[in-house]
Amino acid sequence: MSSHSPAHLPLHLLFPLLSGFVYVAGALLLKRAADLGADMWRTARLCNVTTALMFGPLALLGGTVPSWQLCWQPALIALCFIAGQVFTLLALNIGDVSVATPVMGLKILFVALLTTALIGERIGSGLWTAALLSSIAIALLNFTRTPAHHRVGVTILLAAFAATSYALVDVLVQKWSPAWGAGRLLPIMMAFAAAASPALRPFGRWRNVGTGRVLAPVGRWVVGGAVCLALQAIMIVSSIALYGQATVANVLYSSRGLWSVLAVWLVGHWFANREREHSRRILAWRLLGATLLMAAILMVALDSHNTRR
Repeated sequence: MSSHSPAHLPLHLLFPLLSGFVYVAGALLLKRAADLGADMWRTARLCNVTTALMFGPLALLGGTVPSWQLCWQPALIALCFIAGQVFTLLALNIGDVSVATPVMGLKILFVALLTTALIGERIGSGLWTAALLSSIAIALLNFTRTPAHHRVGVTILLAAFAATSYALVDVLVQKWSPAWGAGRLLPIMMAFAAAASPALRPFGRWRNVGTGRVLAPVGRWVVGGAVCLALQAIMIVSSIALYGQATVANVLYSSRGLWSVLAVWLVGHWFANREREHSRRILAWRLLGATLLMAAILMVALDSHNTRR
């Protein structure tokens, strides 16, 4: 009998699944904040600082700084993290969400490719298939309408850069965390990201959200979203740092596409979200995407189960 029953899901599988759920909560909160007038660039800076503070207690996991001359490693990961954030915001500002978001789902495949290229880890055919299914599923789950004329080519390029940047974060964490330890690499990485965040200030318009309105309704949505995004980042990155298997983690993390569909239908109205007013055609695409996603998740779970037997 297997030692891992559904009631005792291994942490390297549970963390990515939970992080996908928490991500959706954070996205709904920040989407509502944006609708109320929160500036995305200022939100990005707040998210970075919040994440750095919440990553601090991970120092208790232990580890060591192998050499201060190697501090370029967490600094490089932080740079990739910020680059992914900037490319994401640019893609969403220039084009449609229905174009940018599905392309960002290609992160799963980029992780698999970069894991092979930078770490030399062999990716089995089952995981490759699961990664491909998940990417297709994300595209279907995020389909909203036929893209308008908004600079489609540039939007796709920027979103692909964002996916590549975030994929590099995951793979480099997996590559360098054994030498550093999760309790050193991750807090230092996010400290670098927070320290570099003021560089985003010139891009912000600082509209509608003044420094004296932190506790105003829009401020509460932003803070809540920032905390959720920090928490999901802790779970997904810690899972990779502690257990490796960045490709597995990202396939499971892609369950956020399914959680987003369910959240929009069940609680979306709490956030003044109107996505559930989409047509039946769109719902059919999303149902197909959810089916493919669940198939990918099942493939990863079975592959992990067979590996540990």
